Amino acid sequence: MRVLVVEDETILADAIGTGLRRHAMAVDVVYDGDAALERVPVNDYDVVVLDRDIPGASGDQVCGWMIEHGVDTRVLMLTAAAGIGERVAGLGLGADDYLTKPFAFAELVARVQALGRRAHPATPPVLRRGGLCLDVHRRTLTRDGLPITVSRKEFAVLRELMRADGGVVSAEQLLEKAWDENIDPFTGVVRYTIMMLRRKLGEPALIETEPGVGYRIR
Repeated sequence: MRVLVVEDETILADAIGTGLRRHAMAVDVVYDGDAALERVPVNDYDVVVLDRDIPGASGDQVCGWMIEHGVDTRVLMLTAAAGIGERVAGLGLGADDYLTKPFAFAELVARVQALGRRAHPATPPVLRRGGLCLDVHRRTLTRDGLPITVSRKEFAVLRELMRADGGVVSAEQLLEKAWDENIDPFTGVVRYTIMMLRRKLGEPALIETEPGVGYRIR
């Protein structure tokens, strides 16, 4: 899942980014609305965590721009204003959910995950294929009932492959969903992560390479 955090309180923004990455999400962080408007058109975000009161273009303006231009990304709006009128106004702008500050981080994670599921055709919380069982919420993985330990990036890549349900996923798509904007697209990071997954998943091999196209789980 790819998430954009838009929050001008830098300590809070960075903390949210770090916390979401621990849940195997790819996260970009910006600190004003103008930077958000630069990122949204060029990256395929599943969820934008958007503070209403930010410098440059306001959160309301960013949300309005996304709706006007048909951006198919879910919006979780943050605000320090706790009044019902403020929440209703935010939802009226097109936000999908609303969270007031201060908030429990566990609740923010749960809301982002829920919005991420709504950003695509319904994805079950537990994915199964080829003897693999991947629990998205508990972040656990087993093969034929035996637990397998993988890194956060390996988990994120495997989640995208299993969501494809046998379809081919390109390296570019994996980069888009499992890494943030700081990754160098010309590195061999996807190939290396696939290699490590194959090693950890064991035999017989489950991840196939379609030369020049991408990867899939058979």
